[in-house]
Amino acid sequence: MAKFIFVTGGVVSSLGKGIAAASIGCLLESRGFKVSIQKLDPYINVDPGTMSPFQHGEVFVTEDGAETDLDLGHYERFTSQESTKGNNFTAGRIYLQVIEKERRGDYLGGTVQVIPHVTNEIKSVIREQAKNADIAIVEIGGTVGDIESLPFLEAIRQIQLEEGSVNALFIHLTLIPYIRASHELKTKPTQHSVKELLSIGIQPDILLCRTEYQIQRDMKAKIALFCNVKEEAVITARDVEHVYECPLYFSEEGLDYIILKYLGLPLQERHLERWESFVERLKHPEDSVTIGIVGKYIKYEDSYKSLKEALVISGVANNCAVEIKWIEAEEIEKQGAREVLENIHGILVPGGFGERGIEGKMAAVRYARENKVPFFGICLGMQLATIEFARSVLGLKDANSTEFDRNTGNPVFYKLRDLLGDETYGGNMRLGKFECLLRKGSRAENAYGTNSVGERHRHRYEFNPAYKDLCEQKGLSITGISPDNKFVEIVEVREHPWFLGCQFHPEFKSRPLYPHPLFREFVKASYKNRIEGKTEK
Repeated sequence: MAKFIFVTGGVVSSLGKGIAAASIGCLLESRGFKVSIQKLDPYINVDPGTMSPFQHGEVFVTEDGAETDLDLGHYERFTSQESTKGNNFTAGRIYLQVIEKERRGDYLGGTVQVIPHVTNEIKSVIREQAKNADIAIVEIGGTVGDIESLPFLEAIRQIQLEEGSVNALFIHLTLIPYIRASHELKTKPTQHSVKELLSIGIQPDILLCRTEYQIQRDMKAKIALFCNVKEEAVITARDVEHVYECPLYFSEEGLDYIILKYLGLPLQERHLERWESFVERLKHPEDSVTIGIVGKYIKYEDSYKSLKEALVISGVANNCAVEIKWIEAEEIEKQGAREVLENIHGILVPGGFGERGIEGKMAAVRYARENKVPFFGICLGMQLATIEFARSVLGLKDANSTEFDRNTGNPVFYKLRDLLGDETYGGNMRLGKFECLLRKGSRAENAYGTNSVGERHRHRYEFNPAYKDLCEQKGLSITGISPDNKFVEIVEVREHPWFLGCQFHPEFKSRPLYPHPLFREFVKASYKNRIEGKTEK
């Protein structure tokens, strides 16, 4: 039977519950335990798939095609977990399941209420996800005190009551603000946050105190006294330069030791040597390279969270720091590609939806292709790379995607249902893991070191196979295809140092100890471009 760890947050949002939960998972895995991490979000949306990136950051896609919260990306990068739709539930999805049961008559005509029906549903999804784990970590989204979080907090209160305190513990992440005028750390917000939890029947076992400075022993004693926890369970969650330092910092604070002690689990030897090596190389790079990300959501960097981390991780693999320059696509439209991109060593155009900024991204693609700057196009980036090639090299001036021009005379990209000739996918996206066969001798095959891979997708529009032969003749190689030969997955410009577009999202599978091959090789080519002086830093 799994043990449970429930992670809650108080005082303010964005304290880093996801990183805290992921770090705990990392530490427990390093001691030999099988861990599952689950995120429960209190908002009413069924999933974040239709939410604006400005509202909620990136949508993380799992192997089974679930559109989930970006915290699942943290979970996968910090642990060996491969997430599924069961690792992320929203209030909307919980309520939808309850309503569907009520419509089927599952409640036998009873009055359906938050307690017990909604809370029972929450408990059910928590226990279901914990079935194959030694320790199940459950992060509750939102901030304690928010009305929408109450059913989730009540559900985890009931689980501890049912399982016993030795089988379920509460970790509360809170804030110790620093008042610069008086040069003091203040504990009152933490006291009030714990009081709020106590009012609904939850006594935290461990406090993670987010702060700018190390909390001294006398202050830990004060927090322990006022919040009714042991002094050893008051953990400093100090700001760090890199999030990957968090597991190491928590281990120094003894967090994993305390968790195992409270849960009555054996104190198995900890193995963090590879993680420590990664962090050491991250903090002390030998050199640097500048990568330009040309997007439309750059004002909110969490919109490209996995993308950013994949580049950082690949920098470590190449012993260099990746300095990311966030470039608004519309800025290129105003100033011109050369003026904006001339000091960039590698250009990446990520995924996205909608027409805004398309011409700016297309100009970035053309600049990279013509000036031999390493280019990586992901999803929409591949789409635009193909359109630009069709216009500039094939001479199809009206080449486009039906996403941007439904009446284009040369639809080099179009909707899935047009490609398949039926409604197999309808208007929906191709989501989740699909297989891809790689051409022998291609950049992709050389990077992966194999001829077949499985990657995660999230898109509606596909390469039009009617243009495959013409593209091949003129120098745009089709180097990745689906096993049934229906879908083009990867394109490469042959006469170029490194120019690759892929239909899938490789950033979702890049991990600190296992950098994604395509990102690794893109950063390597970009660094080579810098060293050879093709672009000045």
